[in-house]
Amino acid sequence: MELTRIKQIVNSPSETEVIYNGVSVWIDQVHENGRMATVHLRNANEERSEVDIEELEEVIH
Repeated sequence: MELTRIKQIVNSPSETEVIYNGVSVWIDQVHENGRMATVHLRNANEERSEVDIEELEEVIH
């Protein structure tokens, strides 16, 4: 996913669905390097993970 779109999603009040490794996640933060983001599972406020933003996928309904 592109950095610009991820920043739009993070700053948006809407609930855009994002998938990481086949699982729906919330994007908590985009790191300053612009290549990594912190995410956590949507169904629970569980452990956060740092992931490469290229591995995130926006779900278009």
